[in-house]
Amino acid sequence: MIDEKEKLQQIIKVGLEIARIKDVDMLLERVLTEARTFVNADAGSIFVVEEGKLTFRHAQNETLQSKLEPGKKLIYATFTVPINSRSISGYVASTGRMLNLPDVSRLPSGAPYSFDRQYDDRSAYRTRTMLTLPLESSRGDVIGVLQLINARSEDGSAVPFSTEDEPFIEHFANNAARAIERAQITRAIILRMIGMAELRDPKETGSHVNRVASYAVEIFEHWAARRGMPASEIAKSKDLLRMAAMLHDVGKVAIPDSILKKPAKLTPEEFEIIKEHTVLGARLFASAFSEFDEAAFIVALSHHERWDGNGYPGHVNVSTGTALPGYEIPGAGARGKKGDEIHPFGRVVAIADVYDALASRRSYKEPWDETRILEVLKSEAGRQFDAEMIESFFSILDIIHMIAERYPGG
Repeated sequence: MIDEKEKLQQIIKVGLEIARIKDVDMLLERVLTEARTFVNADAGSIFVVEEGKLTFRHAQNETLQSKLEPGKKLIYATFTVPINSRSISGYVASTGRMLNLPDVSRLPSGAPYSFDRQYDDRSAYRTRTMLTLPLESSRGDVIGVLQLINARSEDGSAVPFSTEDEPFIEHFANNAARAIERAQITRAIILRMIGMAELRDPKETGSHVNRVASYAVEIFEHWAARRGMPASEIAKSKDLLRMAAMLHDVGKVAIPDSILKKPAKLTPEEFEIIKEHTVLGARLFASAFSEFDEAAFIVALSHHERWDGNGYPGHVNVSTGTALPGYEIPGAGARGKKGDEIHPFGRVVAIADVYDALASRRSYKEPWDETRILEVLKSEAGRQFDAEMIESFFSILDIIHMIAERYPGG
């Protein structure tokens, strides 16, 4: 039995760990995992406040997860909940009060909120006990809701959440909310940079970069796990990759409008100019002050390299854009990087970017049919793309489709 001192030490330790996570999506996933672990909850979900509503952002359920094949993840739809007293999560968001419900089928008499059984009915899952907490910013505003479901006894059956754990999980929620607030600020700064690029290139929308980054993270996680990468290293890499991938084309802000916005096919000369966006983007992060700078540098520079060595910009000096000694190709710049010479971040963003570009409408083309896109990706395995990463892409195609639905448009 863990005493109060040990519980407090555990909460403080976890609070310090989540404070190191920079990307908001990675942080939400980790917050939910740690909260569930602390109170031994079978399932849970997390909402964030967006445009005056609660947006469902992440869910976990060990019972349902155990029924899936190894490497598969739960698929869930994104939806919104009004911030009012009619639902449990809406009540907690609107009042800022925690709710510890020992039995959702027997809510307190006169309670304004009710339990929505739609998810249980669709998933054949039974929610019995629920602990729902507000996530409050440093200014006291509710920025989200953490919902934990079915605390488990030693035999695995659902039991009420302990009232003795309430102060500890509230402390955790407060720390988590501060970390989420900081991560949201970081995401907002990145999206402002994307907004600058969008003014120049209409293709660089928030939806596009969120899809590319999300695809890349999921492909990378599956690929890395198959290769036996430690879970802690995967988690750290995902955090860096998620933010860096959003800035893969930021160098296009320096490309002339006459080329960037041309509605027709580029001439060979124009294409050579637009290829410079890789080096120009990398230069923004060349003076690395953090691991994020290093990751953004790698992604910007290498997401157009090809597995067979026919990509660009190749082995170049980023400061000058010229070939490094020993890698010169007379009249053709630098030799392209190939195979494992290309950093995994560059290889995985290449797949995510091409998939999204083909699936999206552009001024010069309509969206491609999904079957045609998949045929192209499969045919380019081992040529344009890392074949192992393409295998991972196809293994998580259901998650790819879920992400596309989460970030429509653009």
